[in-house]
Amino acid sequence: MEPKIGKYYYHYKHDPNGPVNKYAYEIINFGHHTEIDGLEESKMVAYAPLYEDAGVYRAGKHWDLRPIKMFTELVHKDGKSFERFTEIIDERIISELDKIKKELYG
Repeated sequence: MEPKIGKYYYHYKHDPNGPVNKYAYEIINFGHHTEIDGLEESKMVAYAPLYEDAGVYRAGKHWDLRPIKMFTELVHKDGKSFERFTEIIDERIISELDKIKKELYG
């Protein structure tokens, strides 16, 4: 399923017993890589990390970019398959992430 702009997602590395914002991201927008033919093949998703130790955040509050196909694909690890990113739907967590986003990005 295609990610939705303005929604929050967890990367599969998120630990539900750890900080609520670790490996949490907000979808910012979509774009296309200009050197790849075909709109579907070139589609990229831009997403903002909601934790300060993310490399792109430390680099100047930049965003991550990833091909949409990779964003939405299954990851296969240790004989298991799971989504690389999952939408966060818990309203309590969303409220906490809204506050964190304001602290990080203003």
